[in-house]
Amino acid sequence: MRGLARSLGQVQALLELGERAIYADFADIRQYREAIALARAAGGMLFPATPRIQKPDELGIFALLAKQEPDGVLVRNYAGLTYFRDRGLPVVADFSFNVTNEFSAAFFLDAGAERVTASYDMNREQLLGLVAATDSGRLEVVIHQHMPMFHMEHCVFCAVLSPGTNKTNCGRPCDEHVVHLRDRIGVEHPLTADVGCRNTLYNAVPQSAAEAVPTLVARGVRHMRIEFLAESAGEIGRVVRAYRSLLAGRLTGREVWTQLNAANRVGVTRGTLEERRNPLAIL
Repeated sequence: MRGLARSLGQVQALLELGERAIYADFADIRQYREAIALARAAGGMLFPATPRIQKPDELGIFALLAKQEPDGVLVRNYAGLTYFRDRGLPVVADFSFNVTNEFSAAFFLDAGAERVTASYDMNREQLLGLVAATDSGRLEVVIHQHMPMFHMEHCVFCAVLSPGTNKTNCGRPCDEHVVHLRDRIGVEHPLTADVGCRNTLYNAVPQSAAEAVPTLVARGVRHMRIEFLAESAGEIGRVVRAYRSLLAGRLTGREVWTQLNAANRVGVTRGTLEERRNPLAIL
C-alpha cells in the first residue's frame, strides 16, 4: 500500500508510520529534493508526480523533476511516460491514462510503464472485469482519495488573490492561501494549484473503495494507493491504520469507510448498477 502526499509534512508523517514507498505531488518543484532525501534516509523511496497536462514548451518541468534524481516517477501523461522511460527511471502510469480495459493496459505497459493505475471511470464490476482481463500484479488501484472533480487552465488563486495576470507576476498566492469553492448546498470543496499553475477542484468528502479491497486482494491485486489532500499527521495516521486493519482482516470494509466518514464508492459512478432515477422527479 502506497500513500500520496502533497506536502513535506505529509511525507514525514507517512515515513513515521512505517510507509517506505511514497508518491509526492507538490506545487513547488524545489521541495522534491528534500522529500527524496527524507525518504532515502528512512530506507524508503519516493516517486514525484508529473503535472496532468504537459505542453510542448513545458518540458523544463520534466527536466527539473529528473534533476532531483527520484527513485521513479508517477506519470500523468504519455509525454511523461516516454521522457522518464527513456532516461531509465521506473514509471507508474496514473489514473489520467484512463486504463479501462486489457487493451489500454497492455498499450501503456508495453510502452514502458511498470504499473498502470485503474481509471476512475469504472464502477466496481467494471474494475473487477479489468482485474480479471489483465496482469493484476501490474495494476494499481486507488482505494481512498478526494475525487478530483475538474482540472482547469484558469488559476483562481491568480485571478482572485493577486494583482498579477499570470504565473510570471502573480507572486504565487497559492503558496500562502487556502481556497475552497462552495457549492449550491454549502459544501466547501478544496482547490489546489500544481507546478504548472493549473487548478484542480477536489470533492470535500473522501471516497473509499474499502468494501472492494478484500475481493481485489483475492484476485491478485497487490498495489493499492491512498491519496491525501490536506490531512494532518493525525488524520493520516487514522486513515493508514484503518486500511492496515482492513488488509489484516481486523476491520470490514463497511467499518473502514464509516469510521473515516468517507463515501462508499468505487470510481466516479456506479454505472448501470446504480438505482434508476425517476425521470419525472425534481432534481
